[in-house]
Amino acid sequence: MTPISIEKDLCSNVYPGRGILLGKSADGKNAVIAYFIMGRSENSRNRVFVEDGDGIRTQAFDESKLEDPSLIIYAPVRVLGNKTIVTNGDQTNTIYHLMNQQQTFEQSLRTREFEPDAPNYTPRISGIVKITDGEMNYALSILKSADGNPDCCQRFTFTYSNPVNGTGHFIHTYMTDGNPLPSFEGEPKLVEIGNDDIDAFADKLWNSLNKDNKVSLFVRYIDLASGKATSKIINKNK
Repeated sequence: MTPISIEKDLCSNVYPGRGILLGKSADGKNAVIAYFIMGRSENSRNRVFVEDGDGIRTQAFDESKLEDPSLIIYAPVRVLGNKTIVTNGDQTNTIYHLMNQQQTFEQSLRTREFEPDAPNYTPRISGIVKITDGEMNYALSILKSADGNPDCCQRFTFTYSNPVNGTGHFIHTYMTDGNPLPSFEGEPKLVEIGNDDIDAFADKLWNSLNKDNKVSLFVRYIDLASGKATSKIINKNK
C-alpha cells in the first residue's frame, strides 16, 4: 500500500468530523500525534482546546452559548506512564482508568459503544501510543453502528508495532458530510509524515481542514530518545 498525502485527503473531504493521526517522523526521531475536531452546529463549533496537565480538554468558547455538553466537553488526550491516549470522547477516561487496572486498550473499549446521537450514531475513535526504550508502537480503534443500525456495535482494533519511519495511520469519524452522517469505513488510512517541525506540520493539517467546519487541532511530537513531549494547539475561536 502506498502512503497517501494527508493534505490532499483532508482537502478533498468537507467534513471528516473528528480525526486521529498516529505515526513516526521520517527521521525516526519522533512519535507524531494529531487530533482535530470539526462542527456543523453552533454548539459543536463553540469549543476550544485547552491544556490540562500533560493532556488537553475541550472547553466552551462562549459559556453563554453552551447547550448540551454531554458529547462535546471531554478530555481528548491523557497520559498514563509511557502511554499517550487520544480519543474523540469521554472514553479517554475509560481507557485511562481500566488500563491503570491492568486491562488492555481493547478490553477497556469493550465497555463502550458508539455515541447515542441518533441518527448519526457517531463512531468512537480512539488511539494509543506507547514508547519504551526509544521504540514505539501504537493502536487505533473504532466502535460504530452496523451501517446506522444501533442494535449492533461493531468493534475494530488495529495495532502497529515498530512503525515505518515517515508513515502514520489516520482514522476519522465520518466518510464525508451527509444527513445522517456516514460512519468511517475500512481500516485506517496509511499517510505520509515528513520531517516538518511541529509548527509546520500543524499548520499543514490546519490549512487542509475545511475553513467553515474546522474548530480545533492538537499536535504532539514525542522525542523517542528522551520521551520529551512538545505540543501545539490551534483554535479557530480566539
